[in-house]
Amino acid sequence: MPVNLTTPVAAELLPVSGVLLGTAEANIKRPDRKDLLVIQLDAGATVAGVFTQNRFCAAPVTVAREHLAAGQGIRALVVNTGNANAGTGEQGLQDARMTCVALAGLLNCAPEQILPFSTGVIMEPLPVAKIVAGMPRAVASAIENNWFDAAHAIMTTDIVAKAVSRQIRIDGKTITVSGIAKGSGMIHPNMATMLGYIATDAVIPQALLQAMVSEAANRSFNCITVDGDTSTNDALMLIASGKSGVVIDAANQAAMQAVVTEVATLLAQAIVRDGEGATKFMTIAIEGGRDAAECRKIGYAIAHSPLVKTAFFASDPNLGRILAAIGYAGVEDLDVAQLRLYLDDVLVAEQGGRAASYREEDGQRVMQQSDITIRVVLNRGAASAKLWTCDFSYDYVKINASYRS
Repeated sequence: MPVNLTTPVAAELLPVSGVLLGTAEANIKRPDRKDLLVIQLDAGATVAGVFTQNRFCAAPVTVAREHLAAGQGIRALVVNTGNANAGTGEQGLQDARMTCVALAGLLNCAPEQILPFSTGVIMEPLPVAKIVAGMPRAVASAIENNWFDAAHAIMTTDIVAKAVSRQIRIDGKTITVSGIAKGSGMIHPNMATMLGYIATDAVIPQALLQAMVSEAANRSFNCITVDGDTSTNDALMLIASGKSGVVIDAANQAAMQAVVTEVATLLAQAIVRDGEGATKFMTIAIEGGRDAAECRKIGYAIAHSPLVKTAFFASDPNLGRILAAIGYAGVEDLDVAQLRLYLDDVLVAEQGGRAASYREEDGQRVMQQSDITIRVVLNRGAASAKLWTCDFSYDYVKINASYRS
């Protein structure tokens, strides 16, 4: 079950003026579930995004990048679950473009004004006919106050839908930011989500919007890992409809960035809390490093270790596994005698070994919790990094062993 994560409350998800969301049951992988989402945008909206750095990126990622670069003004995004359209070669590209052509015909715009997204099984042909057949229902059902259904329509192995809304006052007006994401496995930075969509009614120029989504991703989705596998389909999109009339500029950029990053961080953490088979949510805080890069390097060595993750699943304070991960992280001149390791408030290790004050029962107490912080103080500088991960349980193997069935 997800770790301290519940289904979002529909009434708490706020509409964003100029953004319409419609869903449909297209029967892409299985019947009787929402698996198609169309997000329609009023003319004048700006859209920016960051995508997976996996060289085997999916066809819709390639097409979405092309269409964003065309600069014609995005009018809609189409998202299907049940099929990733990745590892599908030239046919996959043709299929992704065909979905754009079909939706453009319904919305009376150019195909280059459509962004396609897919998630699901890799290396299987995209069922274009099913997606195209479902589009009219998704378009017809589109309303502003539909973030709840939209969050459910993009789920794959997720147990809980992920959606967040926040508001902020800028220049005397209320600005809304709402977002959804999906992801549960195959989660690792560059990007570290499967799919995420955040929208606001602020006016944000294209170049600034791109900078904002990149910053938000670096502080959120690029700080999570479930299993160390970078997906072929990752994308995080930031939409600014402009309907509030409030222009984001140098004077108010920091405040706007903060709320966008907050929404992105809550969505990213929800992905880890809903990690496949997760029973523990772990915050890994690395402090006192020479730079952020070495802090992240050590943090990810801990977060990716199957031995560390399985120990946390068992609530077993076999914490020497954390020291081992720190040691092989690749920080060549690390002085292990200088660092300290904490498990929440418990000092576990210092001066290169077990702390004199450490008691096994203290470690056991913390390991029983569902939310745990692993804190490493390197004592070699002022840099820091914070990452989020989860444990490995029996269910992670079961879910991924039977993913295609």
